[in-house]
Amino acid sequence: MALTLRSSTSFINLKDNKSFKTPDDISGTVSFAQIKPSRRLLVKNSMHEVAERGMITEARRKDRSAKHHASSVSHGQDGTKVPVYVMLPLDTVTLGGNLNKPRAMNASLMALKSAGVEGVMVDAWWGLVEKDGPMKYNWEGYAELVQMVARHGLKLQVVMSFHQCGGNVGDSCSIPLPPWVLEEISKDPDLVYTDRSGRTNPEYISLGCDSLPVLRGRTPIQVYADYMRSFRDRFSGHLGSVIVEIQVGMGPCGELRYPSYPESNGTWRFPGIGEFQCYDKYMRSSLQASAEALGHMNWGNTGPHDSGQYSQFPEETGFFRREGTWNTEYGRFFLEWYSEKLLEHGDRILAAAKGVFQGTQAKLSGKVAGIHWHYRTRSHAAELTAGYYNTRNRDGYLPIAQMMGKHGVVFNFTCMEMRDGEQPENANCSPEGLVRQVKVAAKTAGADLAGENALERYDAGAYAQVLSTSRSDSGNSLSAFTYLRMNKRLFEENNWRNLVGFVKSMSEGGRNRLSESDLSRTDLYVGFIKEKSVTKVKEAALV
Repeated sequence: MALTLRSSTSFINLKDNKSFKTPDDISGTVSFAQIKPSRRLLVKNSMHEVAERGMITEARRKDRSAKHHASSVSHGQDGTKVPVYVMLPLDTVTLGGNLNKPRAMNASLMALKSAGVEGVMVDAWWGLVEKDGPMKYNWEGYAELVQMVARHGLKLQVVMSFHQCGGNVGDSCSIPLPPWVLEEISKDPDLVYTDRSGRTNPEYISLGCDSLPVLRGRTPIQVYADYMRSFRDRFSGHLGSVIVEIQVGMGPCGELRYPSYPESNGTWRFPGIGEFQCYDKYMRSSLQASAEALGHMNWGNTGPHDSGQYSQFPEETGFFRREGTWNTEYGRFFLEWYSEKLLEHGDRILAAAKGVFQGTQAKLSGKVAGIHWHYRTRSHAAELTAGYYNTRNRDGYLPIAQMMGKHGVVFNFTCMEMRDGEQPENANCSPEGLVRQVKVAAKTAGADLAGENALERYDAGAYAQVLSTSRSDSGNSLSAFTYLRMNKRLFEENNWRNLVGFVKSMSEGGRNRLSESDLSRTDLYVGFIKEKSVTKVKEAALV
């Protein structure tokens, strides 16, 4: 099954990826020529030999290929190597708790190793692992995956996914929160985020009850900490060696944000501004207390009355328009409260994660959404409803980076592959400007920055943009990049060749060049193919 986006979104019009042209103003790109590929696949004696070698073989390079070389992209001021990981399918572990399609997974991991990737990323779903009851954990499917990843000499990033799967762009399967948690939500609907119309969102527990014992005697933060502690104890022998990173989920899609732009049932459409998610009784109680502390009791009665609806544009609202309420004393009070609650939520979870994983040698990371639409407007409306108090006059990402830096957590950011020119004009997008701002914020805060692509992309232009954004002449290049996502399209021949070239350039700091001649005259083989078992190719494409 094809799997696409699980986080930030954008809609671009690429009618034909094969004819996609990298814009001329990218300084230094890698060109992946689209030509008729060789039909011949080189075969090695056995899969085991290939797995051990873990490389893409190149043969018969012609001296004259130099004249066809595309310009290379350098990384960092010292040619920094950027390890590449690949996200595994959302349903890597089944609802029954078993590893999904293990033969296909084994073949795919062998292929990825041969391409030179550093490792893979997988979601450890709360709704699967703790579904049988409080503190009843089933890690068996993940244990099988860890063993398989280790056998292939790969590394693993594991996401502590405390959100549901389903209802967002690219969610190809449904994994709700644990049944016993849903039972508590049915008793008290205010346990989840609520919008102004009273619509509840079951994706994630509201941060308004972080410190309240609402989950059968435990607070949500305690539940998350117990879950992470169980993971640590189960996989202690692999932490820091095979499992090198724990990405801590902090909201919908695993991102530190409010669920302000839900796609389920057509609630939100790109490039809508979204809506504030502060109307459950726990959030309203906090807002009231903050307003009373300032002597403005009426400010705490409810959220902004003029902030519009999910799919509207900023200028259609009184709050977000150019000279709107967002820039008044009341607007600043509300936005500071709303964004500060999100920061406190992230701080609590990351402090708990740090306490659990300290001493294991595994890195911690946290993910922030790349909300790039309406970025060119004064109010940055879509960012505000998501909880990022970022406007023309205020940097909303520096406080997030400082909070993560305080805990030694890697700041993971999306939309690294996007170009401003690909976006619809009326959406006022600037993914490039947003990425630049986040890179500066991470550097200022002393936090490592890692990246992901937001959309499923296979074309040379997207890879070239990632190469460009991953480099830096001022010491803030990416520490790692995770590619979204492994699926059958990735293993199509031209797509696979592009990935191999991209990984090679990233891992060698841009010093390696993949030329037109490389693709037309070099026999590249996918190292999991066995002469008498061509079905391995199909198995890898069945992920």
